[in-house]
Amino acid sequence: MNAKTHISIKNLTVTFGRQKVLKDVSVDLPDHRVTAIIGPSGCGKTTLLKTLNRLLDKVDGVKVEGQVLVDGENIYDPKIEVTRIRKKMGLLSQKPQVLPMSIFDNIAYGPRIHGVREKAKLRQIVERQLAAAGLWDEVKTRLHEPASRLSVGQQQRLCLARGLAVEPEIILGDEPPSALDPQSSRTVEQRLIDLKTDYTVIVVTHILRQARRIADYIVFMYLGELVEHGPAAEVFAEPKDPRMKAYLTGEIS
Repeated sequence: MNAKTHISIKNLTVTFGRQKVLKDVSVDLPDHRVTAIIGPSGCGKTTLLKTLNRLLDKVDGVKVEGQVLVDGENIYDPKIEVTRIRKKMGLLSQKPQVLPMSIFDNIAYGPRIHGVREKAKLRQIVERQLAAAGLWDEVKTRLHEPASRLSVGQQQRLCLARGLAVEPEIILGDEPPSALDPQSSRTVEQRLIDLKTDYTVIVVTHILRQARRIADYIVFMYLGELVEHGPAAEVFAEPKDPRMKAYLTGEIS
């Protein structure tokens, strides 16, 4: 795989109280690719994802050691402006959380916070990002209806559009399609694949079939350790570590 590194994780250890949840993780994540973080439940997948936009900062008793370099900049440098770092990251959660406002205002919310006030520009942003999330044709006549009236699958794509509206560089997904019906799940998967043209996409998934469908790069976690990583085609065809082989055959799950 010929892709430059966008995120470089170096000797990352995360401790909750006395328990090490991540243990000395080092890996480079490629730009303009879909990286899938896989592994059994409780292996540190979501914790690893949350370190990438410092979502663990407000969790009591958590200690983060090591470095996460985004565009060569250590986001855990004490002098870093966290808000600026988080603006680089669009987050898609497992369960869609729409804001209690209209479809239009959900998308315009982030740009307004960052100073966009012109109505024409906001309309352009809303249309562009709803289209990018594959939702524009379904909601273009309903923009001023409450977002809560959308189906769960539509709400998930709305949340994706809302994340894109602040012009991030990276899309983070914490099992984003897992709460959706199969058709909606496939729609979100396809949007994530399409978006790698413009973004770096990093997704946590516990569904191996999904990782096979969407991933260009695989990061396999087990008991807080990074066990194996590499281009998806290589990892799935010829896993090197016995634990990776056991996970692929269902011996560990």
